[in-house]
Amino acid sequence: MSRIGKKPVAVPAGVTASIADRILTVKGPKGELTMPLVDDIAYAIDAGQIAVTPANDSKRARAFWGMQRTMVANLVTGVSDGFTKVLEITGVGYRASVTGSNLRLQLGYSHDVDFAIPDGITIKTPDQTTVEISGRDKQRVGQVAAEIRRWRKPEPYKGKGIKYRGEFIFRKEGKKK
Repeated sequence: MSRIGKKPVAVPAGVTASIADRILTVKGPKGELTMPLVDDIAYAIDAGQIAVTPANDSKRARAFWGMQRTMVANLVTGVSDGFTKVLEITGVGYRASVTGSNLRLQLGYSHDVDFAIPDGITIKTPDQTTVEISGRDKQRVGQVAAEIRRWRKPEPYKGKGIKYRGEFIFRKEGKKK
């Protein structure tokens, strides 16, 4: 039994959900998201909630149950509240700024890194060392954050680089004399 899968997904006011042709469509104040439905899982929309249950007793159905419920919950959260990832830049001379539809990163290379902001994603830089990535699709927000972080991962000796807010960087001791 999936503990996560047993809980129905609550649909808040202002959000509508519908199923047509094995596609779940969720509309809300932040836009519309769709997801193809898996054959081994049964989906039911009633009384302001979406219930996800396995359609049969197969191992695949039980394995997909909790994941599919979480994906439905991410759709509902995305169109109602949205998702945000915050990156912190640490290092002397390292900074970020948004210019038009590009994120300009200065990360100690001989050149500036220009990152094109994809559609459906909003990037803000409240200060030079903080980058806020937000959007309605959790997977795309996480992917963009990972692509930006990939330019300069935090190193273990001084901790310089781009890290997620709240991420712990395991520090190593330097050379001894």
